[in-house]
Amino acid sequence: MNARKISDSTVRRLSLYLNLLRDISAAGTELVSSVELANGSGTTAAKVRKDLSNFGSFGKRGQGYLVLELQTRIEAILGLQRERRVALVGVGKIGSALLGYHDLKARGFQISVAFDIDPEKVGRTVFEVPVVSMEELENRLIAENIEIVILATPPAVAQIVVDRVRSAGVAGILSFAASKLEPDAGLAVRWMDVALELEGLSFLISSAANGSEGV
Repeated sequence: MNARKISDSTVRRLSLYLNLLRDISAAGTELVSSVELANGSGTTAAKVRKDLSNFGSFGKRGQGYLVLELQTRIEAILGLQRERRVALVGVGKIGSALLGYHDLKARGFQISVAFDIDPEKVGRTVFEVPVVSMEELENRLIAENIEIVILATPPAVAQIVVDRVRSAGVAGILSFAASKLEPDAGLAVRWMDVALELEGLSFLISSAANGSEGV
């Protein structure tokens, strides 16, 4: 892999390629071209080839890519060779919806436990996931070998939760909280900002209307 930093947009496209490859593989197809990957991912063949070149040599000119081989290599690049254990903090409307999102497990992410402060939720099971008291947070994260925490709490308490999960050895956080967090260097954080995503979508719509192409 090249030493230079890989952009978020490249990583997002790798995920799109991977999902497409899984569908192609399930259909029994053995070879795929960069054009087919581009058409199925909303990008260009040149960008597909450039994205993959960040991680080494793939396929053969004029022949395309072996589907299973490329799928396996992208899974390795994205760290998906094994299932990632995930916990959810905050079983409100967003959190409950995420617990019901069964595609997460199919794509290698197992939500094994959820946490909340509401005594009416604690002790219940939501979509087969147990809801545990926040008082047990650190101990349960360690016991369950949790690597990733999905944060779906009010912004006012988000940083407090981040500080607590850091001490439990969690490697990454996906935050739905509308507040800026202050992680340390050993904790990867991604924000799911719906307004930001809508602005990006607005840009794509405007670019299409103006006949230009997004980066």
